[in-house]
Amino acid sequence: MPTMRLDELLAELQIRLNAVLATRDRVHALMEAVVSVGSDLDLETVLRRIVETATKLVDASYGALGVVGQEHTLLQFIPVGLSEEEIARIEHWPHGLGLLGLLIKDARPLRLGRIADHPESYGFPPGHPPMGTFLGVPVRVRDEVFGNLYLTEKRGGGEFDEEDEAIVIALATAAGVAIENARLYEESRRRETWLQASSEVTTSLLSGADRSGVLAMMAGRARQMSDADLVQILLPDPAGGSLSVEFVEGELSDDVAGLTFELAASTAGEVYTSGRPVAAGDLLDSESPLRGMGFGPELLMPIGSGETVRGVLALAKRSGRLPFSASDLRMLEAFAGQAAVALELAEARRHAERLTLLEDRDRIAKDLHDVVIQRLFATAMTLMSTVRLVERPEASSRLQHAIDELDETIRQIRSTIFALQSVPDEHAPSLRARVVELVEASRGHLGFMPGLRMEGQLDNRVPEEVAEHLLAVLREALSNVVRHAKASKAEVSVEVQGETLTLVVRDDGVGLPEQGRRSGLRNMEERATSLGGSFEISSPESGGAALRWSVPI
Repeated sequence: MPTMRLDELLAELQIRLNAVLATRDRVHALMEAVVSVGSDLDLETVLRRIVETATKLVDASYGALGVVGQEHTLLQFIPVGLSEEEIARIEHWPHGLGLLGLLIKDARPLRLGRIADHPESYGFPPGHPPMGTFLGVPVRVRDEVFGNLYLTEKRGGGEFDEEDEAIVIALATAAGVAIENARLYEESRRRETWLQASSEVTTSLLSGADRSGVLAMMAGRARQMSDADLVQILLPDPAGGSLSVEFVEGELSDDVAGLTFELAASTAGEVYTSGRPVAAGDLLDSESPLRGMGFGPELLMPIGSGETVRGVLALAKRSGRLPFSASDLRMLEAFAGQAAVALELAEARRHAERLTLLEDRDRIAKDLHDVVIQRLFATAMTLMSTVRLVERPEASSRLQHAIDELDETIRQIRSTIFALQSVPDEHAPSLRARVVELVEASRGHLGFMPGLRMEGQLDNRVPEEVAEHLLAVLREALSNVVRHAKASKAEVSVEVQGETLTLVVRDDGVGLPEQGRRSGLRNMEERATSLGGSFEISSPESGGAALRWSVPI
């Protein structure tokens, strides 16, 4: 009997030693798990590592971490244990109903032997694999419930016990610290990026960099700061009825470039008109083209404030990713506001430079008119009075030629004065510039540079509609000289005199062919007639052809 009693005590001691060793091993595993979870500072990597570690510690087949958002919903669901095929079969991730919703509303550990037996059980989404045993534990970051750890289907067919629950609670406590560290690191890194980006954008704008290049830089920096998958800069169109994607950075940028959003029927338009930012866990516009591209969380930030909103900074992430945080909102708001101030200062500087340039042009024009032309005119008058006193025909002819050259010089200077007095358009070239471009473009086909004379207020007084007709006629006339004239010399004259615009094109070629197509000439005549003007073409006695196209302005 004493021997049997001793065997029982030794067996019991062995069982307890095994239990102590198992507990020691689980404690060691828990300590290693805590170290592993806290060894990374990327938030999304930390979250997935937490789930993977929890499933290993309690021998669960499946695990997930649900990130809790506003209104007791799940913003993000990170599963572990499901294959790609199983994930593809699931119709949608849980939204936070049933048992998952109970854990969100009542953040206390929950352990069940069979999920379906609980009165709050809501069932699984279509395509979801069946699950029985359940262990749920909240994950807290300080006093805030960040999310919940869900573990199901303990391997071996058993149920989760108190020890499993204690281990997962300990892991959840360590996970809260790791999540907070990752958040703080991410926020400090983004703040550093924000300071650097703000400095770069401001320096670039105020140093005279191209505005388009700076806005493109702004889009790239905003993506880096917010970890967004797509960043767009939306600017209003000239008509003011819609916003267009002018700059884009990120995934599917080629598909997104050029998209437009109506001011009156889009969230971006609302942000532009109200000047208030908007952030959401999913795209607010149900018919947004970004939805079909797989984007979900979005953040829309006005560039500027009040009446000085210049556009909208639009950021988006892929569906399933964490939405933009309040920290992202504050940081990007400061960044967009600073960029808007820099844009305004740069624009003011450009306006000041433009005003200085216009003042210089006006001063030069006045000097040419009041000093140079008057002196040339006085010299020409003196020579004209001298012609009658010269008896030799050769000398008289030379004087007359000099007078003609002075008259032509005066006309050219007057034309230059008109050009200086016209206000240059930053976005569209002037009529003079377009005429010069057409004439210079014909040189390669003609083999020589045509002469060009422009006189009068072409840029100030010729309406755009008339200017388009003039350019079309000049293009056709030069084309005819190239194809048919066989000329060695050509001259183009464009003049505004009184209320009339006149174009004259002369060449020394073969003249008008007796036979040939006249469709081009008919088009020129029709253009003149439609504007109430006249058109004629002739063959001078000196040879060649002379085209005259004249319309009222």
